[in-house]
Amino acid sequence: MIRRDRTNDFVDSLNSLISSVQASSLTPYDFLPTRGSANDLRDSLIESGDIGLQVLGPKGQVLESSNTDVLPVGTQDLDYVRMRGAGHSHNVLEDTRSGRYRVVTVSLGGGRGAVQLSQLLTDTDQLLQALLHRIAELAGLVVLLAGASGWWLAGRITRRLVSLTGAAEHVASTGELDVDVPRRGADEIGRLGRAFDDMLGRLARSKDDQRRLVQDAGHELRTPLTSLRTNIAALPRLDQLPQESRDGLLEDLATETRELTVLVNELVELAADRREAEEPSEVDLDALAERVAELARRRTGREIVVVARPFVVTGRPQALQRALTNLVENAAKFATGDSQILLTVDAGRVAVLDRGPGIDEADLDRVFNRFYRATKARSLPGSGLGLSIVREVAESHGGRVFAHNRPGGGAEIGFTLRTDQPDQGAVGTPPGKTAGKTLGKAAGKASAKASAKASAQGGGKPPTRRPLNRTKG
Repeated sequence: MIRRDRTNDFVDSLNSLISSVQASSLTPYDFLPTRGSANDLRDSLIESGDIGLQVLGPKGQVLESSNTDVLPVGTQDLDYVRMRGAGHSHNVLEDTRSGRYRVVTVSLGGGRGAVQLSQLLTDTDQLLQALLHRIAELAGLVVLLAGASGWWLAGRITRRLVSLTGAAEHVASTGELDVDVPRRGADEIGRLGRAFDDMLGRLARSKDDQRRLVQDAGHELRTPLTSLRTNIAALPRLDQLPQESRDGLLEDLATETRELTVLVNELVELAADRREAEEPSEVDLDALAERVAELARRRTGREIVVVARPFVVTGRPQALQRALTNLVENAAKFATGDSQILLTVDAGRVAVLDRGPGIDEADLDRVFNRFYRATKARSLPGSGLGLSIVREVAESHGGRVFAHNRPGGGAEIGFTLRTDQPDQGAVGTPPGKTAGKTLGKAAGKASAKASAKASAQGGGKPPTRRPLNRTKG
């Protein structure tokens, strides 16, 4: 751009000079500086400052030169001095002690002489050369900085990728999940590392749960299998045993087989995670409680009283039914005599109340653990997995389980479900103590009516199987 601007200034001065000599007959003396006055023609030609003027007389002598050095006059220049026509020109490059010049010789015509317009190129060349060196140095510095930054950034990125790849390969080759995974950084690699570490953590917890399940299952299976093996060993001598011993042996076999079947079914329920297989849908909790109570009444012959407010929750129907069934069957196992079992549903809170021996205070926090059986329950049939399944169902629905003793004897065991819906049965009645009291009063009335009806029909003796009483609060 600098070279182009200087060339344009030179061309403008040259065109002005040619136009002037062609327009009028000028002599070399018209271009000489005039003492005490200005020479407009001369000044207009060299006004840019870097353009020089050298005037040649009729014999080719140098009359005046504004350049630092007098430019040499060659044979071709002399031809233009003697040329008859005005405004003809030729250009050459001349090297002098001061530097390199661009020189254009313009004839004045009539053999009167010529004018040489010159421009020093050395300053421009030196400036451009210096700029070129500076640009080259700057470009080299930028390349070095960019290379160093890229090397540092690539090393930082690949270092974490290499570490992450090494961790993945270690897990794949050894199966060990306790490995260090890079988690730092807010970029995609940091997010990938954190996601991979969280995945390994979940896999480790799942593996630990699986190991504990297998260990607990092996421990629990030993008891019925040992009993079965002992009773089967006595079968060859069955004919030699008294009738009472034979009946007891066969009854033990049936009982152990039944308990083993229940244990295996519940183990399968725990081991096979069916949460992904069953799609959530709207579940009418009060209708579900009525169906569960009806099935339990037929199986156990006990009186089941349902006190429920209409309420719909989004959940897995089969899992919720299994949880309610386990709660009712647990209550039926511990309820004494012909005491009734109360199943309540109140805005996402499900509870089963019985009048059994209750739960020791030390066992309240452990009744939902896998295979845990309280001292009072060890002589009763069961696997110790029923309430554990209830806890898993409740937690998978965003709820929690609870267990406490009832005043006057018995226990209340149940769970809550997470729900965003308001209480659909009684608007304005919040769940909690107030709702519990309301349900308790309704349950008491339902129980009293059922007892009075039974006394009237059976002469005061409670029947073994009673119809389902369902009271909506």
